Amino acid sequence: MVWSWRLVNTAIALALMVVLLGGWTRLNDAGLGCPDWPTCYGHFVLPPHERLVEQVDEHFPGYQVDLHKGWLEMIHRYAASTLGLLILVQALWSRRQRKLKHYPVRLSLGLLALVIVQGIFGMWTVTLKLVPWVVTLHLLGGLATLALLVRLRQRLSKLRRRLSIDEARVVEPSVRLLMAVLFVQLALGGWTSSNYAGWACDHWVSCRGGQVVDYDFGEGLNPLLPLGPNYEGGLLPAPARVAIQMTHRAGALLLVLALALASWRLRARTEVKPWLGLCWGGLGLQLMLGILNVIWQLPLGLAVAHHGVAVVLLLAVMGLYDRSYVQRTEVIHGNLSPGRIPS
Repeated sequence: MVWSWRLVNTAIALALMVVLLGGWTRLNDAGLGCPDWPTCYGHFVLPPHERLVEQVDEHFPGYQVDLHKGWLEMIHRYAASTLGLLILVQALWSRRQRKLKHYPVRLSLGLLALVIVQGIFGMWTVTLKLVPWVVTLHLLGGLATLALLVRLRQRLSKLRRRLSIDEARVVEPSVRLLMAVLFVQLALGGWTSSNYAGWACDHWVSCRGGQVVDYDFGEGLNPLLPLGPNYEGGLLPAPARVAIQMTHRAGALLLVLALALASWRLRARTEVKPWLGLCWGGLGLQLMLGILNVIWQLPLGLAVAHHGVAVVLLLAVMGLYDRSYVQRTEVIHGNLSPGRIPS
């Protein structure tokens, strides 16, 4: 158990770094900082600029060398590869622990499968030239990896403290709904970013300050974009990008309503109030950053902060998720009477 605990804590710290580095890479327009994968201009470690330019002219004609963007992309790859190795070790170790009752073997193996898929999507992000559905799914996969690692830590924590796992308890349905709505909103955020729709509106309420605006939801929300073109900078017309951003805003409203429902359903549970407070604080800060990003047209610092607070909000909801168990009978009969929730 000691090694499992150390591995999962290290993996969570590294997964946080990978998710934040991924956002930093994307927001610096460095997603195609390397034209190839897994190397960068044919190198696993980039050489000095002068030597690289000579090799690029020979092997990658037409590409402009940007060493800064190349290093951003490669540092992200180094961190992601190290995380994959840690998750592989965690999965192999879980096989040795499979005789331990309630040890989360399937969760450990599921994480390994997910990180392999993430590697494939990381490759496609480059080879398919930032096609938005790949970029969005790659972002969701990174966030799902972080969430499942946190979930693994929560399960291991119960084993370390020898807490019994009551199979008659389930997570409160409103919290499961909150988690689902949060991931939909994260997907909409990724879709907005990958289609460069953050600049589509300059007014935080009506998009264009009362001006008549065309919306094309059919094209804006259509994931079946053709393969082949380079999507860096975005290719959708303005009405489609406006529709994307306004849908993302509607998702934020749904997230507020979902958190309000969970707060009302758990109003009698004193143990979860700190986590509800963290969720509301994170959501409030995220809404404020979203408004400021619209008004000031996505300055890099605010865009990075918006990405980072989304990760913080996910962690807060994961904490709430682990502490909102109720008896199945309470869910069936809608009776959420005060009672202790297992930590």
